[in-house]
Amino acid sequence: MGKGERPRRGSMAYWPRKRARSIVPRVRRWPKIDEVKPVGFAGYKVGMLHVIKLEDNPHSPFYKQEIAKAATVIETPPLLVVGVRAYAKTPYGLKALGEVWMEQVPKDLERVFTVPEKFNREEQMRKIEEVKDKISEIRLIVAEQPRKAGIHKKKPEVFEIPVGGEPEAALEYALNKLGKELRVSEVFSVGDFIDIVSVTKGKGFQGVIKRFGVKIMPRWHKHRKGHRRIGSVGPASVGVMFYTPFPGQLGFHQRTEYNKRIIKIGNLTPEPLEKDGKKETREEIEERIARDNINPAGGWPHYGLIRGEYIIIEGTVPGPAKRLVKMRFAVRPPAQEHEEPQIVYISTQPLEVIRR
Repeated sequence: MGKGERPRRGSMAYWPRKRARSIVPRVRRWPKIDEVKPVGFAGYKVGMLHVIKLEDNPHSPFYKQEIAKAATVIETPPLLVVGVRAYAKTPYGLKALGEVWMEQVPKDLERVFTVPEKFNREEQMRKIEEVKDKISEIRLIVAEQPRKAGIHKKKPEVFEIPVGGEPEAALEYALNKLGKELRVSEVFSVGDFIDIVSVTKGKGFQGVIKRFGVKIMPRWHKHRKGHRRIGSVGPASVGVMFYTPFPGQLGFHQRTEYNKRIIKIGNLTPEPLEKDGKKETREEIEERIARDNINPAGGWPHYGLIRGEYIIIEGTVPGPAKRLVKMRFAVRPPAQEHEEPQIVYISTQPLEVIRR
């Protein structure tokens, strides 16, 4: 690198750095899977902790040894399937062919949009049957249930999740799920690689030093009009380039992080769960809650207590506590295989606290 050269700061792929359209992230690409089940899920970010686990990557020099890893907890209350929508593929993108809604829509949905007094279920099913041959994709219209989470919130988020497999089998699965709850354990498994789509923490209007990492100039000189600024906006003849660092919005951007791994799925629901057609006994419920309880004394900072199903993801997740996080199966999963994660110890304190 020559005397007047330096590497550019930041990627132009994230330009322009402006606020996200909505606090609810939008998934622009869904993966294709052969299994008939939803290809994604959503939950609320709780906070971070660290785990001691056995290294399961055979190519790692620490293979089968205990290592400390930072991890993120996401509470995943069950999603309510309120509708099913069919799409056809056209040269201009997907086109909605018809939709079917559940008979008794939850009253909380009135906080999102105006709910009709009654849905004509027979008419909706008839339209779906007429265009059955044109269907190329089936999506579930799901609603979050924040009342079943530790978050103090009433208004649900409503969005779509595609169903994998052939359209006919996906339609049958979706209609069977209509009006029922969808749990994260029905979609993801321990050890799966997933992509995280979320909106980052908002930091407001910031200067070029914090926003782009511009070098701070000497504190004072008779011909300088400041030191926490850029030296030049560019040549006079061409004009100001769009990539010249300027103050502006920092944070609250939608970001996608690839190949995050699920290392644990837990459930603190006090209601009995069904397994192999049998419901849990009281002793089994108490044993499960004692085994899966990761709530620190006094609750999670800025969140509260986890009251239902949750997952632990290795690494970090964008956004602050209580923010909605959407998850999908990895669109570009790693080629190398990993063994099933084996957790030795889970701490409710961040890794930085332990290192001090």
